[in-house]
Amino acid sequence: MKNYIQAQEWDIVENGFDSHLNKISESIFSLGNGRMGQRANFEETYTGDTLQGNYVAGVYYPDKTRVGWWKNGYPEYFAKVLNAADWMGLELKLDGELLDLNQCKVTAFQRVLNMQEGYLERTFTAELVSGKQVQVKAKRFFSIANDEIAALHYQLTPLNFSGKLDLISFIDGDVKNQDSNYEEKFWDEVSSAQEASGSYLTLRTKKTAFEVITGVKTVVIKNDKTVQLSIDTKSRDKYLSESVSLDLTLNEGISIYKIATNLSSQNYAPADLPDRAKEVIKAAVEKGFEELLKEQAAAWATKWQEGDIIIEGDVAAQQAIRFNIFQLNQTYTGKDARLNIGPKGFTGEKYGGSTYWDTEAYCIPFYLSTAPQEVSRNLLVYRYKHLERAIENAGKLGFNKGAALYPMVTMNGEECHNEWEITFEEIHRNGAIAFAIFNYIRYTGDSSYLKEFGLEVLIGIARFWKQRVNWSADKKQYVMLGVTGPNEYENNINNNWYTNTLAAWCLKYTMEAAGIVKENDPEQYQRIVAKTALEEGAEFADWKEISEHIYLPYDEELGVFLQQDGYLDKEQILVKDLPASARPLNQKWSWDRILRSCFIKQADVLQGMYFFEDDYDLESLRRNFDFYESRTVHESSLSPCVHSILAAKLNDGDRAYEFYLRTARLDLDDYNNDTEDGLHITSMAGTWMSIVEGFGGMRVKNDTLSFNPFLPEQWKSFAFTIGFRGIQLNIKIKKDEIIINTTSKELLHINIFNKLHPVQAGETVINYKGLLV
Repeated sequence: MKNYIQAQEWDIVENGFDSHLNKISESIFSLGNGRMGQRANFEETYTGDTLQGNYVAGVYYPDKTRVGWWKNGYPEYFAKVLNAADWMGLELKLDGELLDLNQCKVTAFQRVLNMQEGYLERTFTAELVSGKQVQVKAKRFFSIANDEIAALHYQLTPLNFSGKLDLISFIDGDVKNQDSNYEEKFWDEVSSAQEASGSYLTLRTKKTAFEVITGVKTVVIKNDKTVQLSIDTKSRDKYLSESVSLDLTLNEGISIYKIATNLSSQNYAPADLPDRAKEVIKAAVEKGFEELLKEQAAAWATKWQEGDIIIEGDVAAQQAIRFNIFQLNQTYTGKDARLNIGPKGFTGEKYGGSTYWDTEAYCIPFYLSTAPQEVSRNLLVYRYKHLERAIENAGKLGFNKGAALYPMVTMNGEECHNEWEITFEEIHRNGAIAFAIFNYIRYTGDSSYLKEFGLEVLIGIARFWKQRVNWSADKKQYVMLGVTGPNEYENNINNNWYTNTLAAWCLKYTMEAAGIVKENDPEQYQRIVAKTALEEGAEFADWKEISEHIYLPYDEELGVFLQQDGYLDKEQILVKDLPASARPLNQKWSWDRILRSCFIKQADVLQGMYFFEDDYDLESLRRNFDFYESRTVHESSLSPCVHSILAAKLNDGDRAYEFYLRTARLDLDDYNNDTEDGLHITSMAGTWMSIVEGFGGMRVKNDTLSFNPFLPEQWKSFAFTIGFRGIQLNIKIKKDEIIINTTSKELLHINIFNKLHPVQAGETVINYKGLLV
């Protein structure tokens, strides 16, 4: 665990430069706006250890799968969001000496991510080998007010000399993904142009033929006057540059501005990209850097007004939750239903930038409460639009009659994950998508989604589960063989409790959803029946039979659900008895040893008890929590949040707080030694859940908001803002009271510790101390 980020409420601060931490910081200080983003690479040359990264949402390449052997059903490729053109590059030579922090003595350094206003600022003082000292102040942002714009202001001042500066400002599209399977570069150049309005480089992806134009206008100011740059002769493919030589005067700085755009053929016809890029650059340059920055601050102020969480009395916890919320809002805005949420967002290449089940299981709740309803609806529509591909995916594995298996990893609906134990076996992702439909309707009340999109998806998923189980003559129940549950430290096991439970629930919910559509809109129901060739009588009878007679492993003596068949055959060693030298297991143990151990990567049985908590009493939850938590190593970023929520429900303050900090500061403190690959964006939504659903105890039951608050002893209070069915509420939890502010003109009834309370416009104070009896 690292501990070099200073705790501040609104800022992420790194003081001092340590090259060994640089890739971690490149992840932590990443920027984005839902349409594009960038790791916190330096603007000037850096020859040290770095992961260069610029990304454009939705633009991907089908990198050919690299496996040691091939099996029927394997995807032929792994789709990857691409490292795109570097627009901010600056090469700076001082009397012929290159400014490079890997070659300099860095005497002062600070990097600050201003989350309140949405920009990254870096200041440093460096001494070159020659003894020349310079100071640099750099500020940049990706606009959420206009997601086609990014901007940079770079100031350089000589501190102990006067001399000559040779400056090159460039766009470099000759890049590759670090995770390229065969060291292949994924871009071809289409065209380039340099003119008074700026430099424009258009690239096209191989195979998928996405076109992206990167446009940049560079402006250099010296002594309040604009300096003319010269267009350089093009020296290599996929590269454009401008240059100028300047005389620097002691203690007198120069300013370099770069205004950039990335536009893709997803949104514009390829032939229109050059003209549109010029229009965007022209409008942004006319506004200027400072005005664009004001617009950015105003847009972020709105974001924070809609979804801030305020913690009183714990700066580390406050900083952490804001960091998580900030990165979530940088990653996905919901404006485009073709886009989804990659586990690393715009912060790195791991996991290919593709869509996983994380979206439905972890991210949906965050966007339901902090964004307009159409944002979470778009996340569901994304899956509906891939339904035919899900049916094709199932067909490749031998399923038929409209059975749908959604991919574990995808960009376009087609499965592109190439590890057999996940591609073929981690089929619980189907259930997460069905649960997200239920969760969306429960929260929003928008049951119309079922007839428009949801029921068709549910039918395809139900058909898959029906074909995936088989009857066991020995157990006299339906079983599910050869699966991998959420705990990926178990592969190819039988009767994973979570997967079987989820399958049974999906079958029941599909029939319930069909009944809702049939009753409320018979015409639409008949359309869906015809489109899906649903045989209601026969199929419903099968689904009911399976859901009522599926095998769910249970140990009577311990009183716990068994993660899978044979789990108790494993040597039962507790995590507390593991030596520190053995952690993390995935970096210290062989895979064979991990698979034979009882250790759990992330919540599995507990994930199911979180989803379906109303089906289990507190004592059952406590037994299962104590049993499985003591065997869980939390080496998945998705694990601590579920444990935090359940610990809060059990009134276990110490563990709830411990797991909250672990999920909230997972990246800031590099808990799992993997932040350098990129941030864990989807687990950040779990951090939000830890506070709102965990400490806040927020649920929706019978169309009514419910709260069972729990205040950690480390906090004086905490408050969060949510949107619920067109109403915005601010909930503040203090030691003995809950304070609710709403602008709703209608009288609301909110359930606090199972007692309804009327809430009117303005402030309502509810003393809940007596309710705890």
